[in-house]
Amino acid sequence: MNSTEKHSDKIAVLFPGIGYTCDKPLLYYSGKLAARNGYEIVPVPYGNFPSGVKGNREKMEQAFYSALEQAEEILQNIDWKQYSEILFFSKSVGTIVSSAYARKHQLSVKNILLTPVKDTFSFADGNSIAFHGTSDPWAETEDIAESCKKLNIPLYITDHANHSLETGDVMTDIRNLSHVMEAITKFISK
Repeated sequence: MNSTEKHSDKIAVLFPGIGYTCDKPLLYYSGKLAARNGYEIVPVPYGNFPSGVKGNREKMEQAFYSALEQAEEILQNIDWKQYSEILFFSKSVGTIVSSAYARKHQLSVKNILLTPVKDTFSFADGNSIAFHGTSDPWAETEDIAESCKKLNIPLYITDHANHSLETGDVMTDIRNLSHVMEAITKFISK
């Protein structure tokens, strides 16, 4: 999916989650969508996370710092100034990493936050859009809604969806994925 063969002045970076890689639906189709709109696609395939992260604050912090360090290494040769548009697509812990990375490097990005966790909003800014499922065991709907409201981040909620924005019904999940991609398309074109 890396389209570095031809140079574009637009770049989209994919920040995965702990178990949610760039080839899973939300990031896979986001990357396809961005590529179709002329963005150079750069996946950030970090990994080697500790087990048992969910519900363990210390392990979550370890995962975040490990992912951020790996992202720094993977993205170190990118000259951000050459791009007129920067998109960050991020999933779960990747939403914290992408937001922290953008802040640290003082980048003006459009950040698509796919199932953000509460800590994301310590770094996120208002130039974001967020997607959350009401049955997400990693983040409380009320916390996400409140954080998005404070930062004026549009929030798209999928009823009965888990941390992958899936409900367990394949046809419903495909329709929901289509709605997510439509919202992302509108956000990108603003």
